[in-house]
Amino acid sequence: MPELPEVETVRRGLAPVMEGAVFVRVDLRRADLRRPFGDDFVTRLQGARIGRVTRRAKYLLIETARDTLIWHLGMSGQVRIYAPGDAVAPVGRHDHVQFDVDNGSVIVFTDPRRFGLMVLCATDEVADHPLIRAIGPEPLGNDFSGPVLARALHGRRVAIKQAIMDPRVVAGVGNIYASESLFRAGISPKRRAGSVQGGRAEKLVRAIRDILAEAILAGGSTLKDHRTTDGELGYFQHRFAVYNRAGAACPGCDCEVSQTGGIQRLEQGGRSTYYCPRRQR
Repeated sequence: MPELPEVETVRRGLAPVMEGAVFVRVDLRRADLRRPFGDDFVTRLQGARIGRVTRRAKYLLIETARDTLIWHLGMSGQVRIYAPGDAVAPVGRHDHVQFDVDNGSVIVFTDPRRFGLMVLCATDEVADHPLIRAIGPEPLGNDFSGPVLARALHGRRVAIKQAIMDPRVVAGVGNIYASESLFRAGISPKRRAGSVQGGRAEKLVRAIRDILAEAILAGGSTLKDHRTTDGELGYFQHRFAVYNRAGAACPGCDCEVSQTGGIQRLEQGGRSTYYCPRRQR
């Protein structure tokens, strides 16, 4: 599933194309994705001028004066932007939504597994929408700090890896970046979340911020489906320290991998976790 860096990469591609433009055509090629679009989806968007294109956790928010499109990419969703004058590719079987805007750009949403989501909400009610209202602080924003994280973790007995993947604790940190951030911070993914306080919480906040920022600059991580809005692959996967590297040496390791087994994999909450038991405590 696309995590925060992948969604932010898409947002940065969409913003200069959509902000200030008008929806001149909204083409739905099926009645639903994860949820039905609704009978008035097209009529509420066509003719509307787009304001800001923002993001909340893993949701894209496309604002107009009346409504905001809350858009989740799902497990396999891709967004492709065609610039004015570009030849738009023939419609594929998984190209479910197309937006044409008045500057001549075309935006196509492709979603083979149909776990994506598009719902409309009154713009002045987005913060209270059920999909948005319980989300915690944005990890790259000013509201996320060591003390804030420590308070959210206080008393929690769940493992820290699972805690930081809870969007109520911090927004948008998924499986890949949780493993990478914990490695960077030197914290075991098995450590009880409530014990991550003080300096450990500060160190983990810095690691989460740095890892996410680096991944965004790299265009996100492409393991299967993620593409940037111009069709290119992300390349942060080439910088993984631990994720999907079981049995390999971690960066800076001076131990004998044949004796230690190198990076370890374990399952937590049905997801694969990768870590170095020697460097993460």
